[in-house]
Amino acid sequence: MGSNCKTIVWFRRDLRVEDNPALAAAARDGNICPVYIWCPKEEGQYFPGRVSRWWLKQSLAHLDQSLRSLGVELGFIKAESIVDALLDCVKAVGATKVVFNRLYDPVSLVRDHNIKQILGEHNITVNSYNGDLLHEPWEVYDDTGCAFTTFAPFWDKCLNMQIEPASLPMPWRLLPAEGFVQKFSIEDLGLENESEKSSNALLGKAWCPGWTNANKALVEFVEHQLLDYSQKRVNLGGNWTSFLSPYLHFGELSVRKVFHNVQLKQMVWANQGNSRGLESVTVFLKSIGFREYSRYICFNFPFTHEKPLLSHLKYFPWNADQGNFKAWRQGRTGYPLVDAGMRELWATGWIHNKMRVIVACFCVKILLLPWRWGMKYFWDTLLDADLECDILGWQYISGSLPDGHDLNRLDDPELQGSKYDAEGEYVRQWIPELARMPTEWIHHPWNAPISVLKASGVELGVNYPKPIIEIDTARQNLTEAICLMQGMISTDASETNGTHEVVVDNSDAGGALNATRVDNYQNNETSAIARVVLNIKPGCISGSSRDQRVPSVQIPNTQSNGKRPRVSAEDVPPGPGPNMNACYRNADGLRMDEDLSSTADSSTAKRQTFSTSSYCVPQACSLSTQSKTFCDGESSDVKQPWKEQMDRAV
Repeated sequence: MGSNCKTIVWFRRDLRVEDNPALAAAARDGNICPVYIWCPKEEGQYFPGRVSRWWLKQSLAHLDQSLRSLGVELGFIKAESIVDALLDCVKAVGATKVVFNRLYDPVSLVRDHNIKQILGEHNITVNSYNGDLLHEPWEVYDDTGCAFTTFAPFWDKCLNMQIEPASLPMPWRLLPAEGFVQKFSIEDLGLENESEKSSNALLGKAWCPGWTNANKALVEFVEHQLLDYSQKRVNLGGNWTSFLSPYLHFGELSVRKVFHNVQLKQMVWANQGNSRGLESVTVFLKSIGFREYSRYICFNFPFTHEKPLLSHLKYFPWNADQGNFKAWRQGRTGYPLVDAGMRELWATGWIHNKMRVIVACFCVKILLLPWRWGMKYFWDTLLDADLECDILGWQYISGSLPDGHDLNRLDDPELQGSKYDAEGEYVRQWIPELARMPTEWIHHPWNAPISVLKASGVELGVNYPKPIIEIDTARQNLTEAICLMQGMISTDASETNGTHEVVVDNSDAGGALNATRVDNYQNNETSAIARVVLNIKPGCISGSSRDQRVPSVQIPNTQSNGKRPRVSAEDVPPGPGPNMNACYRNADGLRMDEDLSSTADSSTAKRQTFSTSSYCVPQACSLSTQSKTFCDGESSDVKQPWKEQMDRAV
């Protein structure tokens, strides 16, 4: 151990002491100064919602207690600039190195690159590590050396690659780096205000944040729920999901540990010839694969938080109806299963993965609301809000991925209710207005005889809404929207001789990525996805990150048609300014009604302008004042069981 080396360990979404590569490396080198930096200004439009911030606060307190038992304390810092805070820490303790575990979302990638560059200019060594994935995004590529754009071959390749050992040993003792760093108490961070504490107290009855609790939840799932996972995971009631997604998001649990623990159980069941258990393992590991894939897609295609991967979707005429969006958020659509899911989400910050799919389909396929609106609302309200999973899930549902839902697929909520909530128990739990409805009519009360409605105490349009739209009408609207989109594609293809080229150069924005997208719309084909080259020689690596490779994009040969490439307004991210990080704004930049902009009131109130930098996070959505606008995302299925008394309290 090099006792003369002092290292700043920057914690982020890796709130654990076990299997933490950055912490382990710093502990081997010498003295450490662990810090967590809370910078609301740099969160921008992705400022976490109330329930997500509650989890973060509890997890940080748990981590601080663990580090104290090992000999150091976690320094809480509230800052206006993360890089300035890190420089102050380096100066205060005389550190020569900063280490952290990597993040892969589009915003963090650029921020981390800039931090590495600035610290390097101050002669500070910066090392980052993989503490979040089974494989780095640049390590998995197809036979041509390019990034995968569909899940199945990606996950098949991952399963056939060697995975590092399950975990790094936990340090038995940590040596503190001497020096005065201006620190805050965890309360000073402002992660929870007084008005939120009463609601948050209910969360503590159902969830136990912290890395040691994460390990307990993993053991509980593997030993008691995994065996029947494949058969019972789709049940909306019960405790048959893994309940691990918040722990994974905040890095309280290593994904490698989850993978290897499940693999050990797989070997036991294979020796026993337990086919039911083996099937469950396959299905569960696939859900881990989706999480891996979400980071893979966001790293190699960093525009996906703003644009669909299949670029023809930018022509889709989304219906920017604020009233419909409000009804969907509040669980007032008139479709019981959808309304039950949205009410549970608002009350608890969690819904079953199947419900996430159902409510998302309703949002984008039946109401034709822009998928980015739904994506941002999930970010604001989910306890396990995870940007990459959010992006993948909503793009999957909206038909924006090559292997996602068919664009013309429209699932009837009534049929979904009969399939996944056959007895109506889930609906009755979250929609008390329908508690006395007979099972026969619970998922379509509008068809029930007047006598049944009266006996059940249901008055449609008064104490429970009528359907916001008829399914047949919604199906017709979707068909018309697809036809209009195809017409726009054909028109654009004819005007550009079949080739539409958009060049987006982000080299000035931190040098993170030079991306060229070539969209070929000939014969209405939509294979317009950039080929991201991963298997390249070291000399061809784009970007100046010291220890993190950033993908380059292969520029295909294109036929020149003598015309300058056309760039639409959507292809150009907004410049810096006070309005750039507001998700819900209309075309004139005016803020909409707060009740429409976000139900996470505390999140809205705390949102601040993004710091001035060379990179700007594009707006999450740009709403049109017209009835229709041309604007352009599976989440982990995890939660702790809700106790009956908590449901009543909510």
